[in-house]
Amino acid sequence: MKIKMELLSDVIFGNGMSVPGGEDISVLCDSNGFPYYKGGTLKGIFREELERYLDWEGMDEQSGKETSARLLGTGGEDRDNPDKLVFSDLTLSEPVKNRILQETGTEDPQPVLDMLTNIRTFTRIDESGMVEEGSLRSGRCVNRGLIFYGEIQCMERDEELVKNVLAVIKWIGSMRNRGFGKVRLSAV
Repeated sequence: MKIKMELLSDVIFGNGMSVPGGEDISVLCDSNGFPYYKGGTLKGIFREELERYLDWEGMDEQSGKETSARLLGTGGEDRDNPDKLVFSDLTLSEPVKNRILQETGTEDPQPVLDMLTNIRTFTRIDESGMVEEGSLRSGRCVNRGLIFYGEIQCMERDEELVKNVLAVIKWIGSMRNRGFGKVRLSAV
């Protein structure tokens, strides 16, 4: 099943690294500078929302755990499970990436990254409402409005459930509690 993720706000696909003298939170990107969202990370978000969804639908806790284990696995021991969902990374479409590479005309990934992202700064506010000393941080955000595509391999009998769970995922990435990472996920 092909899926689409529309960014409704700036998003931080954190890569766990910082750039000395630059951003404190960097974005996960490929060798050409194109940001992408890891399939394994989407799987984790999907697991959380699947459990909530099954609870909302009135499924008892034990049946919910069994469904989650069947679809998402419980560890490395279930590699041959035909029901297990497989998530690809979410990337920009190939035509968009090719056009951007033509526009930039360079093999340097930085112009591509600069075109698709922006740097935001943050501070912490103390109890008195003042900026906390030494709290200035910066993060690279993927620009809202971009659309990413990927795939989820699933059994035909599970497609409706997968579509429903995708529809309830509203936030991804880092700093969701600060308004980053609002998305719309759907099957296409």
